[in-house]
Amino acid sequence: MALSGLLVQVLNGLQYGLLLFLISSGLTLVFGVMGIINLAHGSLFMLGAYLCFAVVRAGASLWVALAVAVLGGAAFGVVLERLLFRRFRTREHLDQVLLTFALILLFEEARAALIDNQFHSVAVPELLDFPVPVMGGFAYSAYRLAVLVICLLVALAMFVVLERTRIGAAVRAAAENAEMVDLLGIDARRVYAFVFAAGTALAMLAGALAAPIQSVYPGMGQGFLIVSFVVVVIGGLGSMAGAFWGALLVGLIDTLCTAYVPQLAGASVYVLMVAVLLWRPAGLFARG
Repeated sequence: MALSGLLVQVLNGLQYGLLLFLISSGLTLVFGVMGIINLAHGSLFMLGAYLCFAVVRAGASLWVALAVAVLGGAAFGVVLERLLFRRFRTREHLDQVLLTFALILLFEEARAALIDNQFHSVAVPELLDFPVPVMGGFAYSAYRLAVLVICLLVALAMFVVLERTRIGAAVRAAAENAEMVDLLGIDARRVYAFVFAAGTALAMLAGALAAPIQSVYPGMGQGFLIVSFVVVVIGGLGSMAGAFWGALLVGLIDTLCTAYVPQLAGASVYVLMVAVLLWRPAGLFARG
């Protein structure tokens, strides 16, 4: 096993894990604060990738596409929360599952009607379209390194907002006791709208960042949704720290097994999930 090749695979695992964090953080944030199981979260990732493709095809740069994905995702999240999820927040989880499954079908039909069912690619920006030497003749994509850095900066910003600001305090309080938030004079509905908007924006940003790395294709979000649920289970429901470390762990194990133990590639993350559930049923970083 060449050290340079191992380093490249570790970087791939970190980059994949950080993309998973962007998706799973929104998933665990929405569940932890609102108690909603959103099976359509993977479709939001897909919408972000297709939005990136559409913006770039229209002649704009990838950086514009990333901004559009974040802002458009936040606005779309507010609309979804106010029109649909606000009405289902206190409903049974089965009702939420049926709603979000219906949204998956609607998003897929909308995508097919507005674009098509073909595979598409998004070009890497010229500014980052070059290899970065690693060692031993190996090089690593500058764009992938940029994705890694962007994801880390987003993660840092999220932790600062949640732990060091009044907005974060309101979100944490709403996760613990929504009635208390209302008694303190904070409109819990606005907190829920903010949380859902943030979760949607994160998922669509992840899709836009992933578009130049892999093809943009129908149903691309469903595989990411399944792995993101694995991340949430491993890290602990409602735990942002759990989503971060769980995503890195899953990303590294999946990537290294795919590269060096392909026989275990498809099952490695699920074996990890079972092991964690046997050791700590609530997850590695479960609250309480």
